[in-house]
Amino acid sequence: MHNDGTKRLTLKDVARLAGVAPSTVSFVLNGKAKQMRITDEQAERIMGIVEKSGYEPHRIAVNLRTGQSKTLGLMVESISGSFFASLAKSIEEEAESLGYNVVYCSSENNTKKGGELINMLSRQMVDGYLITPAPGMEKDILKLVANRRPLVLMDSYFPDINVPYVLIDNYAGVVQGMEHFISKGYRKIAFITADMKVIQLQERQRGYEDTLRSHKIPVKKKLMLSLPFNGPRADAIREITTFVKQNDIDAVFCATNYVGILTIEALSKLHLKMPDQVGLICFDDHDVFRLYPPGITVIQQPIEEIARTAIRLLMNQLDKSKVYIKKSKVQLPGKFIIRGSV
Repeated sequence: MHNDGTKRLTLKDVARLAGVAPSTVSFVLNGKAKQMRITDEQAERIMGIVEKSGYEPHRIAVNLRTGQSKTLGLMVESISGSFFASLAKSIEEEAESLGYNVVYCSSENNTKKGGELINMLSRQMVDGYLITPAPGMEKDILKLVANRRPLVLMDSYFPDINVPYVLIDNYAGVVQGMEHFISKGYRKIAFITADMKVIQLQERQRGYEDTLRSHKIPVKKKLMLSLPFNGPRADAIREITTFVKQNDIDAVFCATNYVGILTIEALSKLHLKMPDQVGLICFDDHDVFRLYPPGITVIQQPIEEIARTAIRLLMNQLDKSKVYIKKSKVQLPGKFIIRGSV
């Protein structure tokens, strides 16, 4: 008998099909067949019926019985972004290796939506939360902390909230890229970023400014462009084009990969050749950067290491039997990949 989805099978239905008491089915499903002296033959028959019928134990009932749902809630900024898509895939693989499922959602960097999604994950009774927080989500994060919910922030954090986090060392990554520019003789280096009040972009800009200062190169506000986040693509390309035309620059440092893609398009419209007429380095890799001639030099995020560290930081809170990782606030080095754009 296959369940066609019109009616949810109950434990009693499975018991009736197997010709046993509902408690016998429950013991088998909970791995207590041996303990309760249920024969292997009977246990196998019950499992066969469970598999054929498509019966699923009610998640909330399982949660109440075991105290764990074996499910983690993952909230990323965007499902479409290559960094977040890769991060989600790596998180899922790491979680599965430890016997956890992942419920996945994206905030689209919207504070209100982020708060609603945390509530949705709470209703799912997830064991812990892995969140790339949107700006303004401090209250939602503080609420989870107050309720002692296991939680790890990824890619960003709030300096005033004491919560485990893992992300790339944004500052060091930009310093490495800027030092490379300067070693190649570039001096009029522009910085293009997104207009978002988040710690990671602030750290990237700090790396840009500090490196210029350390080489006695003036920091000029007119060489810094901040694009509206999620603004119309055509407007952003127009703004970058005007910015490059109006300023005497020999290189551009892009603070995110989507800013990098927009900048490539603007430079292409201006018929500026890389690296002869303008050098380009971008924070965050992307398939486009590997394939676009002459190849874009990048600071690549250690995505698998971020995922592995995030899961370990969460396991520190979920499994008190051992320490998975000693530090609770982790900044990982990025990988500097030199291609033909510098």
